[in-house]
Amino acid sequence: MEFRLYQPGDEKGIVHLWNACLAEDRMTLARFRNLVLLDANFDPLLLHLAWDNDQLVGCAYAVRRKLPMYGTELEPEHGWIPFFFVHPEHRRQGIASRLLDTILHSLKDHGRKKVFFASYAPNYIVPGVDRTAYPEGGMFLDSQGFQRQYTAAAMDISLVGFSVPEEIGQLRNEREAEGYRFRPVELGDLYPTIQLANEEFNPDWGRAIREGLLTHLPMDQIMVVEREAQIRGFVMYGGYEGIPERFGPFGVHSEERGKKLGKLLLYQCLEAMKAKGLHTAWFLWTGETSPAGHLYRQVGFEVTRRFDVMVKEL
Repeated sequence: MEFRLYQPGDEKGIVHLWNACLAEDRMTLARFRNLVLLDANFDPLLLHLAWDNDQLVGCAYAVRRKLPMYGTELEPEHGWIPFFFVHPEHRRQGIASRLLDTILHSLKDHGRKKVFFASYAPNYIVPGVDRTAYPEGGMFLDSQGFQRQYTAAAMDISLVGFSVPEEIGQLRNEREAEGYRFRPVELGDLYPTIQLANEEFNPDWGRAIREGLLTHLPMDQIMVVEREAQIRGFVMYGGYEGIPERFGPFGVHSEERGKKLGKLLLYQCLEAMKAKGLHTAWFLWTGETSPAGHLYRQVGFEVTRRFDVMVKEL
């Protein structure tokens, strides 16, 4: 058995092994290039491989932030493991333990005190470990001292037969009478919308808007609510990886909550998605019992997967 670092040319083997191990989260070379190799934080010294003669049988990858997500914050005490996997025929031989031990030592050498699986932004593939799809992976993380931080729920809704209830139209009329306007984003809205995403929610949301528009995202797939010339909330779809059915991010300023602006934005977005001919809407990450989780359920979303976000103190 040989353990070594990633070398240019290993990509096809990594993707082939990935798809042999992670059937619910299959990968392509193009996605691997975009999410891993072209990530500004990619470090080949943190992508470790295990070989049995000339067969790649194991892979583990870690990240430390070299480029701040927002402002100057590099999160110097944090590291992430976006993915690891071992071929089913080579498990229970200590391969995963050795790969994990190696990358944890590398992160510790760089001053990291906590490592998360797998909540890395911007280029996470899944939020955490899906214990239903990968029970062995979950048990392995438990055995290595990782603790569950929280559980993220992925949700889907079918747009076949979807319609906007009459009371939503009435609610929108009430809010518009109060001075709120619901409309597609305009050029002059971009900076305040991105700032709202960054400061009120998560810098990854602001990045999703900015990079989406730079690469593939039509502006009409972002909708905002504004009042007195101030952006008070936004919703979008198709922003992550250019996948049209992928909903979000979406949020309303904390000062405006309780007025059901989020519910109105959500219905507006789903209606727009259906008008584009899409049959489903889905996302990977919300708190199942959070206010957002309850709203999604009210509208008709159902939980399709659950992911445990795990953390280990180094």
